[in-house]
Amino acid sequence: MPTHPPTPLLRRLSSAVTTLALVVLLALAGGLAAPAAHAAVHGPDPTDALLEASRGPYATAQVDVSSLLVSGFGGGTIYYPATTSEGTFGGVAIAPGYTADKSSLAWLAARLASHGFVVFNIDTLTRLDQPDSRGRQLLAALDYLTQRSSVRGRVDATRLGVMGHSMGGGGTLEAVDDRPSLRAAVPLTPWNLDKTWSGVRTPTLIIGADNDTVAPVASHAVPFYTSLPSSLDKAYLELNNATHFAPNTTNTTIGKYAVAWMKRFIDDDTRYDGFLCPGPDRGLTVEEYRSTCPF
Repeated sequence: MPTHPPTPLLRRLSSAVTTLALVVLLALAGGLAAPAAHAAVHGPDPTDALLEASRGPYATAQVDVSSLLVSGFGGGTIYYPATTSEGTFGGVAIAPGYTADKSSLAWLAARLASHGFVVFNIDTLTRLDQPDSRGRQLLAALDYLTQRSSVRGRVDATRLGVMGHSMGGGGTLEAVDDRPSLRAAVPLTPWNLDKTWSGVRTPTLIIGADNDTVAPVASHAVPFYTSLPSSLDKAYLELNNATHFAPNTTNTTIGKYAVAWMKRFIDDDTRYDGFLCPGPDRGLTVEEYRSTCPF
């Protein structure tokens, strides 16, 4: 009987069967593994010197956002890494404290951006807004940053965090309580009448100050920390010889550990574990540090 060359369809079927057989063999041999989840690693390996410097490894740019162009918060300034060669970066929104404006935390916003974040340092609707309002405003700012801002293409909307001072710190707790998908929070000398945050699911670093008479740590920062779930990745850092307004001027300790926390949990960058776990010893700038280490 004469033979005929296989048709194109038969050739394709044969190739598919061969490929399938190879895949099965590789799997049985342990040579086929599920794709691993990757951290968003940006920048050089961290060192004390790098984290204690006034600026990180990235050159930054900034853009002002008028309050007339947004709703739900008072506008602000976005700081971001100038590079376009490393893909997207995590995003952070920062809220000021009672009666303050964005200028009070501009130093920290710029510093965070220089370590590889897109940072929205916001003004609030009024300077008298309470923590619950500031929490909603932080979320509105993140939504604007990722959906409407001129730099939205630089931001990974799945990797976001919040930060704030005083009532902005209380608002930070409000924001993560309302939106558990946020990856990191750093309340700075926070103030809030609500002392119980057992519903928070976002890794949270609370920074208090031993000489704070506006939001004393015994009635604010410490109860906030202890009320967070024990199963949560959380830490409490108390500044030594510092007041409620320590976050309003350049502060090496705040900058170092706020950056490390955001890098560890927004970027899932485990290179920063060593700075947070076990964390700093008591010394000239640190009164106390506690955490649920290991992370």
